[in-house]
Amino acid sequence: MSKENVYKSTRARSLVKSITFRISATILTMILVFAFSEKTSLALKIGVADFISKIVLYYFHERIWNIISWGK
Repeated sequence: MSKENVYKSTRARSLVKSITFRISATILTMILVFAFSEKTSLALKIGVADFISKIVLYYFHERIWNIISWGK
């Protein structure tokens, strides 16, 4: 495969993908916390902490994999 055919994701695309995935995953986390604890405030606190920490982790994970040429 020639170099000009290799797709490289932009930082903005990685960020948008990170945000949309995290929103759905955070909603699931909050539902599960609420189902087990029946505490709305706890579900929201854990949801916010989950969203912020994992979106940062996912963004850097995407950027690192964008550097790696394996499988492209």
